[in-house]
Amino acid sequence: MGPRRTNGRAGGEGGEPGAASPRPALLVVDVQRAYFERDPRPDDADGVIGRVNDLVGRAREAGAPVILIQHEDAGDGTGFGSAGWELAGGLGAMPADPRIRKTTPDSFHHTGLLEFLRRLGVGWLVVCGYATEYCVDTTTRRGSALGFPVALASDAHTTHDKPHASAAQIRTHHNRILPEVGSYGPAVDVVPARDIRFG
Repeated sequence: MGPRRTNGRAGGEGGEPGAASPRPALLVVDVQRAYFERDPRPDDADGVIGRVNDLVGRAREAGAPVILIQHEDAGDGTGFGSAGWELAGGLGAMPADPRIRKTTPDSFHHTGLLEFLRRLGVGWLVVCGYATEYCVDTTTRRGSALGFPVALASDAHTTHDKPHASAAQIRTHHNRILPEVGSYGPAVDVVPARDIRFG
């Protein structure tokens, strides 16, 4: 399924509101070596990468852009060009996939992502990746605030255990609360990766 659209808005800012079949884009957030290839690994790391790859493959088949977002922070091992900054092994990336460099949890903040989506005529987003409570959450909320309906793949995002909650609890919490964020207008739908349709 694609996301619901509310308040008559189907496109992002500068898009075409009310379009019947807006073009989707897949945002793969921070699936990088520093997060996925160091001990301890994120919760269900291999399963998440497998489901992300399933989304990537189906997005390509449908002609939807696959946009790879990479975080940069020398303090956590993701300094630009470092081994930790590189995409995680096993991720089904291709050299032609667009890449977005970011330095905050918000994939739109000072990155040019919004302008790029506008040029591509994208009207709604599919979000997956790492970390649930930071970059996935923030990117999902900001995408909705900018006018994009969002489908968050409920089983294709993850994080690490924290002192106050396990990674599984954090993922469950965000899967429950993000669909309730309705004040921006466009809906946030949280659905299993297998149920997301790009056509």
